[in-house]
Amino acid sequence: MDYIKVKDKDFLYRNKDNNSIINSDYDSYKIYEELYKSKYNEKKRIESIENDLNDLKNDLNEIKNLLRNLANGS
Repeated sequence: MDYIKVKDKDFLYRNKDNNSIINSDYDSYKIYEELYKSKYNEKKRIESIENDLNDLKNDLNEIKNLLRNLANGS
């Protein structure tokens, strides 16, 4: 495969065969990868907290219904 340097970008190369751009800046890629993982983990943590909150709401509603039934003598 033949590569051509992209003008004014020492770390970017264009593949002559398919015209794609290739980034050779490994450090930037690793930073991107870590940022992606961090955002993904944060999203999963928030989803978990939301699920726990919904479970608590459902439990509270069930307790309220049981207390109402007890108060009404059912």
